[in-house]
Amino acid sequence: MKTIGIIGGSGLDNPDILKDAKTIEADTPYGKPTSPLKIGMIGNNRVVLIARHGLSHQFSPTEVNYRANLFALKGQSVDCIVATTACGSLRNEIERGDFVLLDQFIDFTKRRVSTFHESFANGAVHTPMADPFDAELRSHILECAKRIGVKCHPKGTVVTIEGPRFSTRAESLMFQSWGADVINMSVATEAALANELSVPYAAIAMSTDYDCWKTDEPPVSWNEILNIFEKNAERMVSLLKLVVETLE
Repeated sequence: MKTIGIIGGSGLDNPDILKDAKTIEADTPYGKPTSPLKIGMIGNNRVVLIARHGLSHQFSPTEVNYRANLFALKGQSVDCIVATTACGSLRNEIERGDFVLLDQFIDFTKRRVSTFHESFANGAVHTPMADPFDAELRSHILECAKRIGVKCHPKGTVVTIEGPRFSTRAESLMFQSWGADVINMSVATEAALANELSVPYAAIAMSTDYDCWKTDEPPVSWNEILNIFEKNAERMVSLLKLVVETLE
């Protein structure tokens, strides 16, 4: 039996996917996670679920206690972490509702603590980050997506911005020129922390919009994001279940 951590993004943090679920109020040296831990089973594997933005989506991307969330999952001895997230597409070929299996990030956040090693008092720590998303876990997720017929791009670079505001058009075009494929407000921080904890991490991004670089349609809105998520949440849940059930 494996233990899999799931970090549920906007609209995908429903504990109903777990069998025999129980709730644990966790605490860490970095404070409390953004939600209680929901612990249950999917198939024969144990799952620990955290709602990234809180049970009522009360935490903005900057307010999310990423360190507490990751540390709490590590404390539950998770073998790996699978995160879900909304993202904006920076490429025509990544359409609304498409899934993207991220393989690289660009961190454009400005106000976060994205390390467990703020001090070198006990020795310098520089964590390698060349390939921040676990290749074996990504390969497994991609195979599961193929099995259930979900359109999933096999790789993509995400640029993580601070939020909560969306990009200006100049920023959106700049991110494109940097080679980013999608944009969101959470993944780079989580991936960096997971790597520091030596926990394999993968993120499945769902494209909900085209940010604001496309001039032939209105810029992204929060209501649009929620609408696309609601239409595609069932596919994401089906993918997550198969990923967890078939992890060995």
